[in-house]
Amino acid sequence: MSSEAKPEKQGGKGKRRLLLLLPVLLVAAGAGLWFTGILPKLLHGGEAAHAGHAPPPPRPPVFFDMPDIVANLSVTGRRASYIKLRSKLELARPEDAAPLQAAMPRLLDLFTTYLRELRPEELRGSSGTQRLREELIARANLVAPPARVTDILFTELLLQ
Repeated sequence: MSSEAKPEKQGGKGKRRLLLLLPVLLVAAGAGLWFTGILPKLLHGGEAAHAGHAPPPPRPPVFFDMPDIVANLSVTGRRASYIKLRSKLELARPEDAAPLQAAMPRLLDLFTTYLRELRPEELRGSSGTQRLREELIARANLVAPPARVTDILFTELLLQ
């Protein structure tokens, strides 16, 4: 009887190994398909075919010209320091331009007030320019909701 029991145990070990090895092989095959780009194409291709149309093309950017702003900066010495800023706001939608134009006096006030609090050393370097960009975008988005400013492009930034 003991000779019959051994083959069953060995067959059980083979099945157990196969059950443990099968998920590992499936994950490896899936990862290979994903990183070669085959799986994403299959997934996105199936969604587009299911929806019945291709995804809409990206919208072209909408730019809104800001008037030039000249402001004096916060300095402790006797010598005055000024900033001249010429910029364009990038808008999320074309219809966002009308509310921004209507709120222009408030927008200019917010921008000018913020600029007057800055010290010249805060604007130096790319990190200073990036902080200025983030602060002005945040202020622009406060002025005329639901209009949304996605970026601000500096066409001229002059410190004197």
